[in-house]
Amino acid sequence: MDDTVRLWLVERSYDDRDLIILVYATTDGEYALQKELAAAVMHQRRMATTAAIEASKDDLSPVSEDRQEQYAQEATKMAEKHDPDDEI
Repeated sequence: MDDTVRLWLVERSYDDRDLIILVYATTDGEYALQKELAAAVMHQRRMATTAAIEASKDDLSPVSEDRQEQYAQEATKMAEKHDPDDEI
C-alpha cells in the first residue's frame, strides 16, 4: 500500500526571521504540510519551489474547517494549470 500523497502549493509567505513558509495541500483541502525554509539557503542552493510535492500521509496535518474550501480551490487550480515539477 502506498503511504504517500501528492500535495499542491496553496500558500507562500515570508516571516520576519527570513523564512519562506510554503503550504502544500491535498486537492480536497482536508490535509496540508507546511515547510519552513531559510530564504538564504534556498537561494544559495538554488532550490526551486515546485507546484506539487509527494509526502508521507504520516507527515500531513488536518486543515481547519475554515480553510478547507480555500485550500481545495487553490490546490485544484494548481493541479489543473501545472505539472507537479513546474517551478512556481
